[in-house]
Amino acid sequence: MKHLPKHLRPHWRYVAVGIETWPDADVSRRGFQRAVWYAAGNLLGDPGSADAGLKLLAFSHADGEGEAILRVRRGHVDDARAAIACVSEVGGDPVGIHVRGISGTVRACEERYMGRAGGDLTQRDVAFADADATAVVRGDAYDVRTGSGDVGATAFDTE
Repeated sequence: MKHLPKHLRPHWRYVAVGIETWPDADVSRRGFQRAVWYAAGNLLGDPGSADAGLKLLAFSHADGEGEAILRVRRGHVDDARAAIACVSEVGGDPVGIHVRGISGTVRACEERYMGRAGGDLTQRDVAFADADATAVVRGDAYDVRTGSGDVGATAFDTE
């Protein structure tokens, strides 16, 4: 069987996304792909979701931070961005997802937008809400552990 001529082949764009969760969240590749497909199906409908052709190519997640590359059919990037923005939880864990950038090749996407996750994590005791608590610190983000769960905070909130 012959390959299709170049002008008949599908053209793709590659979307790099950053993923942020609580430090103890367990977000898997399969769960993330399922959440993206579910969001695309709900927002765009089955025909629109099939046209966009969202597919997860690369995924990594550890210690509350992660990144992924999604393949999207050219011409449907705006639809894909909207669907990605609709993902609010993966496997029952709340997530924050932001698009880092869009590229025409996987290699350019990896070189420009990937490798920013996995910053330094430290754990320290902080004063939060007039009480002592333990916090996981990533840059300027503080995940404070309280009796009712984790609370997102900044350096100013913990003084």
